[in-house]
Amino acid sequence: MIRADAGERAAYLPVEAMREAAMGEAAEMRAALDAYGWADLGPVLGAEERAGLIGLWDEAARFRSHVVMRRHGFGEGEYKYFADPLPGPVARLREQLYPGLAAVANAWAAALGEERRFPESHVAFRETCRAAGQTRPTPLLLRYGEGDYNCLHQDVYGAVAFPLQVVVLLNDPAEFEGGELVFTEQRPRMQSRAEVVSLRPGHAVAFAVNERPRAGARGVYRVRQRHGVSRLRAGRRWTLGVIFHDAP
Repeated sequence: MIRADAGERAAYLPVEAMREAAMGEAAEMRAALDAYGWADLGPVLGAEERAGLIGLWDEAARFRSHVVMRRHGFGEGEYKYFADPLPGPVARLREQLYPGLAAVANAWAAALGEERRFPESHVAFRETCRAAGQTRPTPLLLRYGEGDYNCLHQDVYGAVAFPLQVVVLLNDPAEFEGGELVFTEQRPRMQSRAEVVSLRPGHAVAFAVNERPRAGARGVYRVRQRHGVSRLRAGRRWTLGVIFHDAP
């Protein structure tokens, strides 16, 4: 994974140690995603980058769409989809986080007996989206105020869908109460399981978009995952959503 502190770490770790650390992080990420459907990838955005993204909210030209959730029955709150060209930090996260997540996505596809495979680079994956008529970027800036929430849902926009996405908290958790990230896992012939995650500022949390494999006593089975945001009891919450497939 590429983290916000990568340059600082590079100054102190020899190349082989950096390689081993990266392999360990990748294995830890894969284990968490397999077991729980989500994983904290560590810090990826510094304070200035986070503040800069929040500051774009009122710049209409930077966005292609503005969604007020109440109008669509999605919950309460609002979000805006970025337009191309994406802000530098957003484009960087898409490109740098994708390869490690693509390895997980391909392992999941193999475990589920699916033939599809995802290319190694995000540039190549966007070409796959383009060939399917999906050309609109999907990263988004989300704003929640007191009483706002996001209903459980899945961010699938077209025939080509990457099975993992990322969320990054942009402001300090001390600025709001509530607003936890909520996951539900629907398991065959069993009751659903829930996970509640408190985000840390600047950290990327990766999670399953729709379906993923789960190891059981009789082999691998398929579970469906949804995500949402619990009610914000006070303050304001800002997040960046990084979705890797484009929309039609």
